[in-house]
Amino acid sequence: MPAVIEVHDLHKRYADKVAVEDVSLTVQEGEIFGILGPNGAGKTTSVECIAGLRTPDRGTITVCGLDPHRDRAELTRRLGVQLQAGRLPDRLRVAEALELYASFYPAPADWRGLMHGLGLADKARTAYGKLSGGQKQRLSIALALVGNPRVAILDELTTGLDPQARRDTWELIEGVRASGVTIVLVTHFMEEAERLCDRLALIDAGRVVAVDTPAGLTERARIEQRICFRPSRPIEDHLLTSLPDVSGLTRRGELVVVSGNDNALNAVTTVLARNRIVAERLRVEQASLEEAFVQLTGGRPDPR
Repeated sequence: MPAVIEVHDLHKRYADKVAVEDVSLTVQEGEIFGILGPNGAGKTTSVECIAGLRTPDRGTITVCGLDPHRDRAELTRRLGVQLQAGRLPDRLRVAEALELYASFYPAPADWRGLMHGLGLADKARTAYGKLSGGQKQRLSIALALVGNPRVAILDELTTGLDPQARRDTWELIEGVRASGVTIVLVTHFMEEAERLCDRLALIDAGRVVAVDTPAGLTERARIEQRICFRPSRPIEDHLLTSLPDVSGLTRRGELVVVSGNDNALNAVTTVLARNRIVAERLRVEQASLEEAFVQLTGGRPDPR
């Protein structure tokens, strides 16, 4: 697939603090590209530079073949942006805002359909200042999509939404991508990243640590699997810890937890069968994206 966004050696400093240091990434047309990183890693600064809202100190950026600063007027027709800090006049009503923004574009989306799809239909005549935080977030998403953009940048897409509204929004975004829109998604929700993103960039201390699929990042972290079971009768630890595929063993009350490589499950169950021990309540815990995130960046998702 052709690249719709190309970023090379992006660098941005604020006074004596380097926010983004030589970030390079490529976003393919039609994908949902996620950006993850600890708090203060440079995620928002990076996407604001891509959107043309900030001027980088050095580096090159193209979006749809356009320079975000030189071609800003043309790019605004092709790019939708939803940022964390966006705000509207308190007295502007929901329907008025959507109708106004739709008028800025030559071929806008059906703003009434967006309003319904994002659960704002009953708030059509409600002033922005009277909306809850989650409702303001949904309106911000609708405004980012109302221009029928070729590319949409969504920063902390579902912050402030309840679990059901979050899943409804995910379905909406999947539908938007299915229509051909390329999406750049900044998120700290691991479940959101795993469900929506085709690829992810992990950014730490202003640098790209890794770019891969969610599954690829988990594999890259080389986190061992854990095999949990309750033995039908006592088993001595050394029978399992002596196996070359097993790296460790702990106990959680009656449960035995064995850590090891991809062949550990087969090795453990073979030993148990040989000793006529049944593995009750057996489960295998694979490495999660959050564990990979912590290992690769040395931090945790943004606390919210």
